[in-house]
Amino acid sequence: MPGLLFVISGPSGVGKSTVRKEVMERCDGLRYSISYTTRVPRPGEHDALDYYFVNDEVFQKMKENGEFIEWAIVHGNCYGTPRKKMEEWLGSGLDVILEIDVQGAMQVKKNYPQGIFVFIAPPSLKELGERLRGRKTDQEDGIYLRMTNAQLEMKSIQDYNYLIINDTLENAVYKFYSIIIAERCRIRWSDDAQKIPLE
Repeated sequence: MPGLLFVISGPSGVGKSTVRKEVMERCDGLRYSISYTTRVPRPGEHDALDYYFVNDEVFQKMKENGEFIEWAIVHGNCYGTPRKKMEEWLGSGLDVILEIDVQGAMQVKKNYPQGIFVFIAPPSLKELGERLRGRKTDQEDGIYLRMTNAQLEMKSIQDYNYLIINDTLENAVYKFYSIIIAERCRIRWSDDAQKIPLE
């Protein structure tokens, strides 16, 4: 059986990366597809670990060559998910996590409708604003843009299979972990699968 594709989205600053990293430490058989981006690395971020940081020219060439399964412009920067490695992992039976924005998730959904789409939301927009200011990586105008986009992104919740409210990290991690385990236990039949007789 091919692997499962988990797609997680949510507003900037909601804690997607933290939740994903915690779950990957607890759950075997998961692979994380690292995205490409044209934005500047934040303090503490590393190339080929958090993102592949490239310039506009490289990104454009990859896009023209069809190397992305999805790409989007978010907060003025380009982001894209590489196709080849993800499809290799899924084909070999490994489960893959994509951590992408709403625009990208909807592109993936068109091509991979069998994916499991998880939206991570903040307890409130007020708390999201406090988290964005607390990480001290954006100026106030940047925070305003992210908050404006967050309100738009929240309207897409209905397009996802699961909703996790990140009120506390432990609760959010537990819920995402539980989703993965439940989906792995779901009965799936491929076209050529033979049903196992009961006797």
